[in-house]
Amino acid sequence: MKKIILDEDLKYIDRKGNLLRSKTELSFSRLLSFLEKDYQYDFKIKLMNGKEILVDFKVDSKYIEILDSEKDLDKFNEIKNINPDLDIIAIGKSKFGVKSSDFETISFIDSERDQIGSIFLEDSSLAFDYAHILPLVEKCSILHGHTSTVMVEIIGKMVNNLVIDFSEAKRIIKDTLSILDHKFFINKKYVYREDSIHYYVSFNGPRGFFNLQLPKDTTFLMPGEATVENLSSIIIKLLSSKMPPNIEALGVYIYEGVNKGAHILANIK
Repeated sequence: MKKIILDEDLKYIDRKGNLLRSKTELSFSRLLSFLEKDYQYDFKIKLMNGKEILVDFKVDSKYIEILDSEKDLDKFNEIKNINPDLDIIAIGKSKFGVKSSDFETISFIDSERDQIGSIFLEDSSLAFDYAHILPLVEKCSILHGHTSTVMVEIIGKMVNNLVIDFSEAKRIIKDTLSILDHKFFINKKYVYREDSIHYYVSFNGPRGFFNLQLPKDTTFLMPGEATVENLSSIIIKLLSSKMPPNIEALGVYIYEGVNKGAHILANIK
């Protein structure tokens, strides 16, 4: 059987005989040795609150913490919060470095799995037609419609040097917009009753009293007013369930007419 060497089986020992915790720490110790800088490993310092804590490297009167985990990040932030004047810097993977409260943290990309990228799709075919009423806005408090084009930004971890294939992204966006195309959007709070076929909607607005009977199959109830901002959020929610697991955030731009619209950017789970 072929022997498999796991990362936890590896031993990282520096030229001083210290058993280090990671390849990153070993690489940094070799760099210090190459620069002929003497250092102490796992140096104990006392914080201003009296707590004793180990810092990875002490070089002269300065300290260096290697960020290999969330635990390392928590320790570094604790040191900076309690001893803000301490001459210490953190070096580590970008996914931890960007979370640090210290603006001078040095972060690096460990592998392509750490790379975050984004693509955007803007195409005249990414559009949908809809009608809506905004009872709280005088000009828009009557039934009217729009043709809105959509631009989508997709942000996530790079997989095989791709965030997502453009053709796959375009297919997902078109499938999502088809759910909204030729629908009437209305805040669900205006529905006072429904049956198996219709929603019954009424409201008082700046242009008078409206009482509508709406077919369910052409109506899309909104969890708020049917603004382009809210529509952007709805599209993000619909898109998020269709995205591959490496996607971390989505941005949706909806144009309502010419040179105006809304943009929502949101993290997705």
